Amino acid sequence: MVVGSMRKDGITTYMKQGRMIIRSANSMEKRSNTLPQFIQRQKMRHSVALWRMMKYCEPMFTKGTTAYNNFLSLANRLPVLYVEKILMENTSFLMPGIPVSDGNLPKIKEELGVVDGMPALITNLKPHDWEPWTKLWLYTAVQTGEYRDLHVQFSKREVSWEEMTVVDGHYVLKCKEFSDETKGWALVLVKGERCSPQAIVTRCTLYQKYMTEEALEKAADSYGGLTDTPYLSPSR
Repeated sequence: MVVGSMRKDGITTYMKQGRMIIRSANSMEKRSNTLPQFIQRQKMRHSVALWRMMKYCEPMFTKGTTAYNNFLSLANRLPVLYVEKILMENTSFLMPGIPVSDGNLPKIKEELGVVDGMPALITNLKPHDWEPWTKLWLYTAVQTGEYRDLHVQFSKREVSWEEMTVVDGHYVLKCKEFSDETKGWALVLVKGERCSPQAIVTRCTLYQKYMTEEALEKAADSYGGLTDTPYLSPSR
């Protein structure tokens, strides 16, 4: 006697009211793909692709049940990007707001600019924010590849406070690299097991071509179209 259910060779077997039921395990019904469902699936696929690349940097996500779940919850707030089925599994895009950490320390306000004629990452950190046990981790994201091999690579390194410059009472990090439009950065404040919640700032704009109505139609068609046609501009 089989208790519960069992799938094998396209057949599902289970018990119901003391009787064994056997039916096909393959539904011929077309999977629902409404616009809201499509948006959420696109967001999830992109978030997972980003995490596959980011996890090797051991990012600090200290809230939620796991670092992975913490990241997905935050990444779900990013604007939706519409990508064709053939590209989606591993494709990822550099964009502002990609979370790299989440914790209970105050968030550092960061922006890209120019200081003394040099590209810089400008922060609201003040000299008194430095303490002997305080560390700064700089996460760098790089958009690499072409067409079917587009993905974001992540790396991190510790930044010494001596590298920082105080300008108008706030720390800035100056480097020619901060003018690179294929890269993005986030500076994370770390104190022991605690960290600041930070996200990428970048000048990269490649992702914007995947936010258009045309990109939506092309991506949806690659999945067999939407259940609730015609296409409508989604609220993001």
